[in-house]
Amino acid sequence: MQKSNLLIVGSIGLDTIETTSTRVDRVLGGAASYSACSACHFTPTAIVGVVGDDFPPEHEEMLRSKSIDLTCMEKQPGKTFFWHGRYEDDMNIRETLDTQLGVFAEFSPKIPASHAATPYLFLANIHPQLQLDVLNAMQGNPLVAADTMNLWIDTTPDLLKKVIERVDIMFINDEEARMITGRTTIPKAADAIRAMGPKAAVVKRGDAGVMVFYEDDIFCLPAVPITANDPTGAGDAFAGGMMGYIASQGALNKPILRQSAVMGTVMASLTVEDFSLNRLVKVNADDIRDRVERLRSLTSFE
Repeated sequence: MQKSNLLIVGSIGLDTIETTSTRVDRVLGGAASYSACSACHFTPTAIVGVVGDDFPPEHEEMLRSKSIDLTCMEKQPGKTFFWHGRYEDDMNIRETLDTQLGVFAEFSPKIPASHAATPYLFLANIHPQLQLDVLNAMQGNPLVAADTMNLWIDTTPDLLKKVIERVDIMFINDEEARMITGRTTIPKAADAIRAMGPKAAVVKRGDAGVMVFYEDDIFCLPAVPITANDPTGAGDAFAGGMMGYIASQGALNKPILRQSAVMGTVMASLTVEDFSLNRLVKVNADDIRDRVERLRSLTSFE
């Protein structure tokens, strides 16, 4: 297997997902799974995570079939992280019916020497202390991106701010950006986040698209208007697509960051077309190219 260029740390789980028309049980989920299956289309990718001894072998085989490095995926006695959610007709409305942390409750990321110098690192949404532990375990000077959620803003804001100080790219949604900065507009919130340390603030806006703030540049993209069957993991696939593309280019600048946001948007739009990672694992280069052209046509004007 080719040496990994991007290391992704986060949850690997099993999801039961309900919509108004369909239910799927114990399908592959987790932030690291979605991020890695998106990123691997652009760069060699490794996952750091934990699963229980109930983790279905077919899920592991699928990840390996995408050439995702599972060296750092631990298997512990017990149950794999489980989430059960239900979406309304308006898929922005989601109800969590059950969450069982299982072995993820005691997750302590281990970065072996073979992966400690990986040049690109994405810290998916996990406890900020775990994100800091990973940062402290890395060697060299990797380009680092991180994601978070409102829970950590409410419960561990000081730890989260320590993470933000040390990352190059911060992924955050519009509500969270306002929460952590106290600013009322997205541009002001993004400026406040970048003042904490990151070079770039990537503000996710769900089906309203994304805003990327970098140096004196603001880049806005809409979401691709498609019929979503399952929005689970769209934000993780977006971040994975962005980081996978950036890692493939070996640098961070305005053109690369803009193009990475295009790739993230494309991968998220493909993800939501089917449940779990079913669509994402079938994506090929032509699918990505066609979707990029569709997004280009949506955003081009005279």
